[in-house]
Amino acid sequence: MHNNAGGRHTGKFFVGAFNTVNKPTGKFSFGMFLIVILFLYLPLAILVLNSFNAGKTMIWEGFSLRWYNELFFNPSWLPMWRAFGNSAVVAILSATTSTIIGTLGAIGLYWYRFRCKKAIQLAAFMPMLIPEIIIGVSLMMLFVSTKLPLSLFTVFLAHTTFNIPFVLLVVMARLESFDYMVIEAAHDLGATEYQALSKVILPAVFPGIMAAFMIAITLSLEDFVVAFFVAGPGGSTLPVYLESSIKRGIPPVINALSVVIITCTVVLAMLSRNVVKHVFNSSK
Repeated sequence: MHNNAGGRHTGKFFVGAFNTVNKPTGKFSFGMFLIVILFLYLPLAILVLNSFNAGKTMIWEGFSLRWYNELFFNPSWLPMWRAFGNSAVVAILSATTSTIIGTLGAIGLYWYRFRCKKAIQLAAFMPMLIPEIIIGVSLMMLFVSTKLPLSLFTVFLAHTTFNIPFVLLVVMARLESFDYMVIEAAHDLGATEYQALSKVILPAVFPGIMAAFMIAITLSLEDFVVAFFVAGPGGSTLPVYLESSIKRGIPPVINALSVVIITCTVVLAMLSRNVVKHVFNSSK
């Protein structure tokens, strides 16, 4: 009896020690959180700080708005602004087009039954797994073989193509939490397919649609590989232009432009959040 009791106490001791060792402490988790945050945001903080540096190097020479003045008022940077405008136009148009196509495709793939549904889903998500350089080369070969001149329009087509799978994924994930009984109730009340789509489905999945739209804009703005292959003369986007500029050295004006882009992104994210909240509240 005594040995059995001792064995039980020993077992409890080792189980308790094992749980104590493997259970993460609050300090460790908070420390890892700080490390990740620093890793993500410290480069951005350095970039913002250097955009106000009076010198051309990383060595701090004093606070100055010199590079912002160069960015906005020096005519020599007009090509960069033109490239930025190209990126913005392509991002908005391709994100809008891919969001419309991807949302309707996600609704169709999720609710309707038809032949080859699994094969179509696999084909729709395959571009997410294919390396960008292969997509860029294949699209360039397609445009050349069809005698479609490489231009800003081909960049738009390319960005719309690789944005659609991401929109499909995000919207279908939102549809997973949607109760189909609501659609049946709408049909019982006399709603047509179009009315059920516009009055019930789209408002319910609008947060997912907005998230997919924002992801599509981000993917388009930051894309370099695909745009490098399909952009023609006069159709260079900002990443392609910056890549050619960096070959001659990194101009400090790029830091100022990056801060402008970050500010616009934060403002756009806050506006989209308010729009989503407004639509979600009004649909209740």
